[in-house]
Amino acid sequence: MNHPYANILPANGFRSRGTGPLYLRLRQSLEEAILSGKLNPGDALCPERHLAIYSGLSRVTVRKAVERLVNEGLLVRRRGAGTFVGRFPSTAGDLLRRSAQLVDASPSQGAHSRLRWLERGLFQPTSEEIITLGLSTHSKVARFTCLHLLSDLPHAVERSCLSAELISDPLRVTTPIHAWLRRTDAKPVRALQRLTVSSASDSEASWLGLTAGVIGLAVERISYLASGRAIEFTRTLFRGDSEGFVSEFEFSES
Repeated sequence: MNHPYANILPANGFRSRGTGPLYLRLRQSLEEAILSGKLNPGDALCPERHLAIYSGLSRVTVRKAVERLVNEGLLVRRRGAGTFVGRFPSTAGDLLRRSAQLVDASPSQGAHSRLRWLERGLFQPTSEEIITLGLSTHSKVARFTCLHLLSDLPHAVERSCLSAELISDPLRVTTPIHAWLRRTDAKPVRALQRLTVSSASDSEASWLGLTAGVIGLAVERISYLASGRAIEFTRTLFRGDSEGFVSEFEFSES
């Protein structure tokens, strides 16, 4: 009999492929199962010891991944009963249904859209940026934060990070990062993106004209060169009541 999580977790284990912390990779697999409907609201998560055995990960790693999902509201612990898939508020469910249309991880650019730069500069990388982009601890990163506006109304906050080897002068970048990269020799050939519902932080809420904690659509994108090197790490938070989630995202030569 197949393990009930055979269509959720990698058959060959997490150590045989992929990069990044193991607990984050397990968290992502469980999150994708929840958002895709493989695990439904109210479903019981199998015990952590069983997850550890099947995934080949330690109990500590499994517990860390589960706790992350509990803190984000995707899982709920019930004393004496176990851990269960949470129930999204209606606004979150609406966002997830709308996100199925999303092709590009960046806000659409049109005649009524414009950027407002909030930050552009060179910085010491965070541990997450070092792991994601494969950097050394002595590297620097070019970091960008911009506010996308549609018809002069805040639409999304986008934060991007690249190795400083690619962008020595961040002030020269005047377009969204994915558009800028397409015109360089460091043009990505593929990208992976992850969509979740997320509460706006205090700073994001302030920029978007929202109340802190309001639900939005969060999109995380990692872009890769043909060599397999990750060169771009971007997070975007869209307003939950915003339109325009559909836009084109491709790396073809034409």
